Amino acid sequence: MANLLDKNYNWDATAYFRDLLHRNKLAREKGYRFAMVSGLAGLEEYIEQARTVTAAVCISEISPGYTEMNNTPHTRRVKTVFMMKRHAINDMKARQACMDEMRELFRQMMSVLFKERTKIEQGILYLDPRVSFQEIEQYFAMGCACAYFQVAFDVYTNLVYRPEEWLND
Repeated sequence: MANLLDKNYNWDATAYFRDLLHRNKLAREKGYRFAMVSGLAGLEEYIEQARTVTAAVCISEISPGYTEMNNTPHTRRVKTVFMMKRHAINDMKARQACMDEMRELFRQMMSVLFKERTKIEQGILYLDPRVSFQEIEQYFAMGCACAYFQVAFDVYTNLVYRPEEWLND
């Protein structure tokens, strides 16, 4: 067990959600592409630059969180996954259809995450059972319906002090 506790762990959420998107029939049928972005500003930039992309799932490379220093030190990370789908500007019916499609894609992704949760947690990380889902207001990006969800997870963090890591003053 000592070797296990000497290592700090993390979850490659980017690879996980990329794989989910590529395996999902709805995402394939509707032409969703995968990309990495840097937060909400990165999503806006991606939408502006990728005018030929009609639908995308983008994971943010940044991961806010904190480290808890208690008897079982761990670090909480929060991964944000954005979804966007283009529609005719000012067409609220088309926007609603896009939002419905993204809600269903979210549901399908969560069904797999729920099913695979135990396997993921065997890698010494624990998923928060609450996954938030937010829809971004109408005028965020003209011609795009956008939403995002956030998955929080805790990973073991080795906080053992090692003098060899520090310079002597």
